Amino acid sequence: MSPQEIAKLETYLQDKFDNSNIKLMQRPKAKDSVEMMIGDEFIGVAYRDEDEGEVSYSLSICILEEDL
Repeated sequence: MSPQEIAKLETYLQDKFDNSNIKLMQRPKAKDSVEMMIGDEFIGVAYRDEDEGEVSYSLSICILEEDL
């Protein structure tokens, strides 16, 4: 993902979840996804998908039972 695309997605997620602490960080080896952080805590991964010229994003959040 380009820096501009990451910034747009980050702004969308901050607005949608009403949380300006959400940050997206480039993953070292993956070009099609970014890590989602809230503060210093890893929350999940946002993936970019392109199919027939249409771009979409999916967010995968893993919650460990011990964190509940």
